[in-house]
Amino acid sequence: MTHRYDPELAPMVPLLPALGVADPAAARATLAAMQAARPPFVPPPGVTVEERTLPGGPGVVVTRPAAAGPLPALLYAHGGGFVTGSAAGSVAATAALSAAAGAVVVSVDYRLAPEHPFPAAFEDCWSALCWLVDGAAGLGVDPARIAVGGISAGAGLAAGLALAARDRGGPAVCFQLLDIPVLDDGLESPSMQDFTDTPLWTRSDAEHSWRHYLGGADASPYAAPARAGDLTGLPPAYVAVCEFDPLRDEGIGYAQRLLAAGVPVELHCFPGTFHGSAGAFPQAAVSRRMQAELVDALRRGLEVAR
Repeated sequence: MTHRYDPELAPMVPLLPALGVADPAAARATLAAMQAARPPFVPPPGVTVEERTLPGGPGVVVTRPAAAGPLPALLYAHGGGFVTGSAAGSVAATAALSAAAGAVVVSVDYRLAPEHPFPAAFEDCWSALCWLVDGAAGLGVDPARIAVGGISAGAGLAAGLALAARDRGGPAVCFQLLDIPVLDDGLESPSMQDFTDTPLWTRSDAEHSWRHYLGGADASPYAAPARAGDLTGLPPAYVAVCEFDPLRDEGIGYAQRLLAAGVPVELHCFPGTFHGSAGAFPQAAVSRRMQAELVDALRRGLEVAR
């Protein structure tokens, strides 16, 4: 198919590697090679980075801006189709969020499928959220301003956390940041049906990702939040989707359902973009706009003074 990508992005599309997740080991090797080619990570001025291992739980990477506390916080889940990625591999993004939003960001190094199918990743993120809330005072965090968020599969995990926090009576979550989220294992939306040749993520990738993640089991709403029958009582949300992304319509549909359930939602569909284009080409004008909108929404969701 011919897709009208943003003029800054279009010339770069042929240079992108195939990151298919049918073979998780190969996908991880490709991602590692891509990350190795990047410049060495240097934290933004004033931002500290600390790796910690939670008692009996996952590892986390905590990024903290140079600001007086108590600070708002974001529990963050990285992307990677549930089978690739790591908290360390996304530290540049989380450190930038810390600096721009003035918030502590706790990125979870959750277990990956298929070696660890659902609910492993979800329970790791849940454990980290509870740790963050319970230890807010020691972390210099305001317990009334803790959000959940992530990108791609991580955004799906964040949406599941928001559902679980409501269903289990806490911990309190003030905002959910859902960046190009994975939400629906049904794979029946028009964009999921149509986009079989788009960069970095296709319908085939989605099929393999869900197969690895669910391990043959039925999906609960905490695995696939689009399955939740009731979205009332959830925290306000920011949902960002890309025009040429198989995940586009499930993000839009979830945002519409949140609105219908009385949840405040801000939805952005960025023209000419594809899944992960902002991370692959951050200097493009549309990528900078995507990042600026995300940061602005997070600051408002966390009630950070301008």
